[in-house]
Amino acid sequence: MSGYNLIWVFIAAVIASAAGYVLTPKGDNQTVIRTIIIMTLACCYLSWAITYLAQLHPLIFPKKTGLRPHLE
Repeated sequence: MSGYNLIWVFIAAVIASAAGYVLTPKGDNQTVIRTIIIMTLACCYLSWAITYLAQLHPLIFPKKTGLRPHLE
């Protein structure tokens, strides 16, 4: 696990957003569809990045005390 995964996934999300922007079919709802695609990818990326960083650098570390008192 490294911080570089955040960058690679961000680049993939940007490429997917650009593809969604370009490949959206023409019509009355084109702007709405583009907005939905880009906002969905942005929100999913942020959720994943926050969860990934929380596991990479936890704020609270567990303390192992009294788990096996007969072995201490």
